[in-house]
Amino acid sequence: MAITLHLCRIPAGRSDLSLPESLAGPGAAALRRRSSRPLSVRCSGEPSPFPASSSSSSVVADGDFDAKVFRHNLTRSKNYNRKGFGHKDETLQLMNREYTSDIIKTLKENGNVYTWGNVTVKLAEAYGFCWGVERAVQIAYEARKQFPDEKIWITNEIIHNPTVNKRLEEMEVENIPLEEGQKQFDVVNKGDVVILPAFGAAVEEMLTLSEKNVQIVDTTCPWVSKVWNTVEKHKKGDYTSIIHGKYAHEETVATASFAGKYIIVKNMKEAMYVCDYILGGELDGSSSTKEAFLEKFKYAVSPGFDPDNDLIKAGIANQTTMLKGETEEIGKLVERTMMRKYGVENVNQHFISFNTICDATQERQDAMYKLVEEKVDLMLVVGGWNSSNTSHLQEIAEERGIPSYWIDSEQRVGPGNRIAYKLNHGELVEKENWLPEGPITIGVTSGASTPDKVVEDVLVKVFDIKREEALQLA
Repeated sequence: MAITLHLCRIPAGRSDLSLPESLAGPGAAALRRRSSRPLSVRCSGEPSPFPASSSSSSVVADGDFDAKVFRHNLTRSKNYNRKGFGHKDETLQLMNREYTSDIIKTLKENGNVYTWGNVTVKLAEAYGFCWGVERAVQIAYEARKQFPDEKIWITNEIIHNPTVNKRLEEMEVENIPLEEGQKQFDVVNKGDVVILPAFGAAVEEMLTLSEKNVQIVDTTCPWVSKVWNTVEKHKKGDYTSIIHGKYAHEETVATASFAGKYIIVKNMKEAMYVCDYILGGELDGSSSTKEAFLEKFKYAVSPGFDPDNDLIKAGIANQTTMLKGETEEIGKLVERTMMRKYGVENVNQHFISFNTICDATQERQDAMYKLVEEKVDLMLVVGGWNSSNTSHLQEIAEERGIPSYWIDSEQRVGPGNRIAYKLNHGELVEKENWLPEGPITIGVTSGASTPDKVVEDVLVKVFDIKREEALQLA
């Protein structure tokens, strides 16, 4: 069956875009360099949405790229899979052997509280692997089972957890190499398998891979896809997407690629700056000139962004791992700003909002807020050091003034009563005698990308330290 695509615009100003060699003819070489204007590709063919050999491919200037249509067609091509390959039971059994924990099982069987020796552990009600992460890892395992001899690549870490990523490396799933910050897709050959991680992949990367006639295994979390749908709605209504996230995070990069006009704000302070600019400095006076605005957000706006024209209509979206409360506050701030600027009666013409907060992120944050109200001597937050959702769990504990230690594996504990941990803002700290003497109560949580086995390994180290202490005092 032939697949026909609509007119597609490749975003201007993107230096990381790989254009297919099949786009030959006058000007083709220039298209492979950094473009100064939107470019269009009209494609039809079989089986890939963008077949490298299609003689009907043509390059047209100043068109409209419909990312939603492109992805719709890509997901229906025979070289695309997002549902696994029929090995679910077998791969889940393997994951259970590798990632589950008897200690966590004991805690769950006893109301999430249990005492080993002189250590009482209180486990958060929601913690660890979320459904989207488990699904992504399981499909990646299936890919190796389905393609035992093929070269398998992955565009980014499958999730932000070193234990899981190391396991995939052992299975010979290789990262696309980077050179000067750019992914080198030229290493990928026809017939290879390429996994898209739980965070998703940018449209430009999907375009490049579809040209190569590779097997695409898409493990993108459905919650991330929901955010993509939201920014598509913003684009359709000519609203600029204000994305609450970290501009260099893989998920936010992917989300921005589906947006039209966008600006990425990391926190409430940056959102205040944007809203102050909208109001001409009458909110808190934090903003200044247009030039200063563009310098501040030079890595966090769409190409050609003009704050004078592109902040008249705005919609809110978020990186799914950000703090729920902060996303909501940013949304309320932008809505109030538009009311003040254009009048309450006109706010719907200038502001739009959809709920894009991930259930799993919200549940873990809510559980952490509840856990910090418990009587604990300290908190252990276990998760990858580049994990955004884990950083916010650490943030909740720090804000309550509880001694809290964010570590990515048991290797950060020891030798002896020593720990190397990370603070929410990124500082790496080493501390001696971090475990108090005598009986202690520890609160424990873990990020949405953290297997239970990693938490168990950390707790075993804690039990060993306290056991050694008891022997010395005996």
